Amino acid sequence: MAARKEEVGPSGLASALVASGALQSDWLPTYEAVPRDKFVPDRIWPGISDGTRQNPMVDRTEDPDAWFAAVYSDIPLTTQWDDGSHTGDGLGKTPSNSSSQPHMVFSMLADLGVADGHRVLEIGTGTGWNSALLAHRLGAENVVSIEFDPEVAKGAGENQRTAGLSPLVIVGDGRLGYAGGAPYDRVIATCSVGEVPRAWVDQTRSGGLIVAPWGTLYGGEAIVRLTVDGGTASGRFTRSSAFMRLRQQRPDLPRHDAYLNGHEWPADGTRSTTTLSPAEVGGWVEQFAIGLQMSGAFWSVERYDDGTYTLWTYSTDTESWASADYEPGADSFAVVQAGPRRLWDETEAAYYWWHGQERPGFDRFGLTVADGMERAWLDSPDHPVPAVG
Repeated sequence: MAARKEEVGPSGLASALVASGALQSDWLPTYEAVPRDKFVPDRIWPGISDGTRQNPMVDRTEDPDAWFAAVYSDIPLTTQWDDGSHTGDGLGKTPSNSSSQPHMVFSMLADLGVADGHRVLEIGTGTGWNSALLAHRLGAENVVSIEFDPEVAKGAGENQRTAGLSPLVIVGDGRLGYAGGAPYDRVIATCSVGEVPRAWVDQTRSGGLIVAPWGTLYGGEAIVRLTVDGGTASGRFTRSSAFMRLRQQRPDLPRHDAYLNGHEWPADGTRSTTTLSPAEVGGWVEQFAIGLQMSGAFWSVERYDDGTYTLWTYSTDTESWASADYEPGADSFAVVQAGPRRLWDETEAAYYWWHGQERPGFDRFGLTVADGMERAWLDSPDHPVPAVG
């Protein structure tokens, strides 16, 4: 048992995180002093490194070795489903709380660039591990964390007290920040947003940083690192991410049957073909680049037993839709479009713009928040990402 724990325990995970560059030397003492296992409940659903799938539940009381191995693996751990309404041992519909992947935790803390004396606001307390790490590094009196779910906040507080750390945990709407502790030198979000709340900028001192997962409605997400200058904030994306959405910004998307108006496909759609495979637009960075250009659009996939599938694209106003049929090995693909927006044409234009810019990764993109608007850019703020449609 001792040998196994040495292999998969805190030291083994630390070695992997240091080797990857995520865990830097200034955070190593804090990692060792604030062990992850003190912030993980008995029942967890281990994930995979990209954060998009959960494995069967592991119960510490029934299989402590499997639980320990999961906790000290570089994976996210789902700890709540469906805002707490899910019961039982199976998977719920939607993960709503987790212990984030350690590689992402320490990469974002490195992005945050804290120094002694800094005050930090965290949005999304979760299990309490991230704010406990910050409290150990900076002092609990310099850390404020906001959690919307009262039960999650209660559990986080208990975890932190067990670890001997007690940053201020506020139950409330993370979009509003916490003016009582402002101004902050740093703001960090452990949930994704599609719009940076105004309060985060207003409550950060000039020269301070906001680090948050930011994603488009269409898809794709990355960590943005914004420097605040008065009432504006601007900066680059640093790396890919996949976080749960801030609850107040979760999209309420129309159902498929809102588009065909009771008719069978292709309804009033116009048929055409394309040489752009639907598979080519499905990557995480491709979705991100397309989403930056296609506002008010989202997609879903309808898969079939023979390996083919239909990529559906919709406008949020329910006026337009498109379908593109994928067949493995095909050179052209059937398309149907309906409504005032030709959504597949927009998808093609957005994809080929990205391709024409030499297929940039997340780190070539940036974001500026100013005057109540957000502008995405490529390479520099004076090169805005164009809109299509």
